[in-house]
Amino acid sequence: MAKITKDMTIAQVLMMDTDAAEIFLNAGMHCIGCPASSGESIEEASAVHGIDADDLLAKLNNFFENK
Repeated sequence: MAKITKDMTIAQVLMMDTDAAEIFLNAGMHCIGCPASSGESIEEASAVHGIDADDLLAKLNNFFENK
């Protein structure tokens, strides 16, 4: 499985597995379906939402590694 990186968009991650939406939602990113989710990187979206991008990436990568 490919590693999730900061330069990927939320939409790219959700195309890999829609169940990853729960991780974004739990982090407070409730706009997973908005147009920005396909245009902003995870790093940019994290900054907008005041979320630690490294922590979010760790959770996402853990999710995909343990599928």
